[in-house]
Amino acid sequence: MAVCEVCGNDYEMSFEVHAKGAVHTFDSLECAAQRMAPVCNNCQCRILGHGLQADGQFFCCAHCARQRGKAELVDHA
Repeated sequence: MAVCEVCGNDYEMSFEVHAKGAVHTFDSLECAAQRMAPVCNNCQCRILGHGLQADGQFFCCAHCARQRGKAELVDHA
């Protein structure tokens, strides 16, 4: 068993995520998202889909990008 690095749960079905040379251990997708997913620069939600980027900023949707002055970004869904 391995301990989740977010919640501390010692779980027999934990899993590892390898990213940027580091190994992370989680017990659920929720904990993995909490640690790994980028945050929207406007509404602060976790971005679990494609999202949008501009000038090093992340946005969950074009509406949030427009709120921060990035009118050129559009949703591709």
